Parts: sequence; structure tokens; C-alpha cells
Amino acid sequence: MTTIDMKEELFKAQVLVEALPYIQKFNRKIIVVKYGGSAMVDEELKRKVIQDVALLKLVGFKPIIVHGGGKEISSWVKKAGMEPKFVNGLRVTDEPTMEIAEMVLNKVNKSLVSLLEELGIKACGISGKDGGMLKVTKKLSDGEDIGFVGDVKSVDTSLIHSLLKDDFLPVICPIGFGDDHHAYNINADDAACAIARAIGAEKLAFLTDIEGVYKDFNDKDSLISELSTSEARELLEGGTIGGGMLPKLNNCIDAVENGVSRVHILDGRIPHCLLLEIFTNKGIGTAILSEEAEKFYQEQE
Repeated sequence: MTTIDMKEELFKAQVLVEALPYIQKFNRKIIVVKYGGSAMVDEELKRKVIQDVALLKLVGFKPIIVHGGGKEISSWVKKAGMEPKFVNGLRVTDEPTMEIAEMVLNKVNKSLVSLLEELGIKACGISGKDGGMLKVTKKLSDGEDIGFVGDVKSVDTSLIHSLLKDDFLPVICPIGFGDDHHAYNINADDAACAIARAIGAEKLAFLTDIEGVYKDFNDKDSLISELSTSEARELLEGGTIGGGMLPKLNNCIDAVENGVSRVHILDGRIPHCLLLEIFTNKGIGTAILSEEAEKFYQEQE
């Protein structure tokens, strides 16, 4: 005969009750999850991220995963006897590197589909080439040619809408076509932001290897839970934001100003970070909000 720990069971019930307004608010709404960083290479973290996305799907969200694979690409480039090269944080992608990148990203893509299918979720792995989804222009790094690296110039959402309509969860790898019909590697953050804007996503979540946005990166007590776009711009202008967070925060502002109501920057190294941020009042990362989203979350406090 088992003994019920009533306090523990009541706590579980309270968590579900706290999640209720968020489930009601975002039922049938699209959330784009940019999946990358350590959560992609740690198998246990990977499984937890996929469990989170599966739960979002099962409670009525319409999740879309856009994933990277930079660490694995670098590993395979080395296995091929080459040395990964970067200019200002951007991978130099010549023809052999592009072939490796496409191979690796497709491999990662299908592994994520398999994990979702194991959980009973209908998933479909595609790239930005499919259906002409992602069209790009050649990206330069401070005027320097870095090969087959693209900036998204347009997004055709027809295929994504078809998959969502048929109850599939799209898993997208960031490869697009240029005007020359050649494949181009796209920064996964940029691809996720462009897709979120074009599809009219309610939310965009970036899984990263940092806790969120800090007023002062050297002061770990200065983590910012919520930012309006104007406050985010002030931070950028203040010069305290640098490194990889600079383009990420610019992407967040761009997404919110183009219709995404809330963008989350989350530490993907924390198990179930997506659920903690989306379904609890306090959250764990940094959220950049539109005015409408800010009003809704204030009402929940």
C-alpha cells in the first residue's frame, strides 16, 4: 500500500493551476523554439528539451523547432582533415564545408524528429530549401567574403502552414537557397527570428548557454527578467552588451517590433527551462516583451 505525500501532491496541483492562464492564453498559438548550444550535445538535456516541446504541443501550442549544429559541424570539419575558420564569429563556409554543414544539419534534424516521434508527436524534418522556404542573399563579414553564408531576405511560409494544419510539428534546419540556387548556411538565430516574424508567432524562445541578459555581465546578480524593446535598445546603446549577446538581442528586438509578442532568452543547460519560463509567473531567463504581452503578464502577478 502506497502512502500519499499530500504536500507534494498539492504542490503539483498548484503548479498546474499556475500554468492554466498561460495554456488558455496561448492555446493554438505558434511558438518558435531556436534550439542550440549545450542542450544539443548533452543527450540528457536534449531529451528534456524535446519533452518540453512535446508537452507544449500536447497542451495546445503549435511549436516549431529551428535548430543549429555548430559544434557538431566543427567536429566533422576536423574529422575531414580541415580546420574550422571563423571571421567575427561567423563560420567561413567554402564548398567542402558547406557539404559537411548540410550533411550534419540534416543528421541532427532527423535525430530530433526521432525523439519527438518516440513521444508520440507527429514531426516532420525539413530544411529552408524545402518549398523555397528560406531565400537568402550572400552575407559578408565587415566586407569580407566568407563563402556560402546567407542572410535571410524572404520566407515562404506555405510549407510550414501546411504542416501545422495537418498537425505536424516542423523541425527546420537553417539552410537556404541563394539567387544562384546554391545552398547557403544561415545562422540559426537569424533563421528562427525570420521564421517567427513571417509565420506570425506569438512567442520566440532562444535556448542558449547563458542565463539571460545582464545589466553587467560580470555581476551575476544583475540578471534582467523582463525588458521592453525600448529598455533593450537603451542597454545596447549603453555599450554594456557585447559578444554573442549583441546580435541575439538585436534579433529579439526585431522580432518583437515585427509582431512577435514575447521573446525569451533561456539557459538551455537548465533542465525543462522552456516549461519553467513559459508556464510560471516568475520564469527563469530574460523576456523581451511587446506592450500587450507586458500587460498580460502583469495581470498574472
